[in-house]
Amino acid sequence: MDEQLSRAGKSRLQKLLAARTFNQGFATIEYTACAMLDLDLHSRAEPGALDIDTFEKEFVAKIGMPPEIGLRHRPAHFAHLFAGGGYAAGYYAYLWAEVLDADGFAAFNEKRDPFDSELAERLKAIYSAGDTIDPMALYRAFRGRDPEVAPLLKKRGLAA
Repeated sequence: MDEQLSRAGKSRLQKLLAARTFNQGFATIEYTACAMLDLDLHSRAEPGALDIDTFEKEFVAKIGMPPEIGLRHRPAHFAHLFAGGGYAAGYYAYLWAEVLDADGFAAFNEKRDPFDSELAERLKAIYSAGDTIDPMALYRAFRGRDPEVAPLLKKRGLAA
C-alpha cells in the first residue's frame, strides 16, 4: 500500500513539475515582443507624435509576431512608461532581471551546493556594493563571465 501511494505521489509530482513549463513558449514570445516594443518606443525621438495604431501594426509585421500570440499589452497600455519618475524600458528590464536571476542561480546548481560559501560571498559583493561599482563588472566578478540566457530558457523548458 505504501509503495502504491509513493508511486502515486511521484506521478503527481512529475505532473506538477511538467506543468511548470506549460505554455512557456507562448509566454516568452508574448513577453519578449512587449520588451521589444517597449525599446522601440523608447528609441523614438518623439513617441507622442506616433500614430499608435499604425506603429503597432508595423512593429508586429517587422518582428514577424505570430498572429496566434499577439501582444500581451497594447501600446496604449505603455502610457506609464512615459509618465516620468525614472521608469523606462520596463519590460526589457524585467526580462533582463529574469536572465540574471536564472544565470546567477545556475552558478549554485553548477557547484551542486546552494550554500556554497565562496560563491555566496561573491554574490554578497553584488548586493553590498550599492551603486558604487558598475553592475556588469560586479556580475562578471560573481560569475566569471557575462550573463547567459541559456539558464532562463532551460528554466522555462525551452532548451534541451
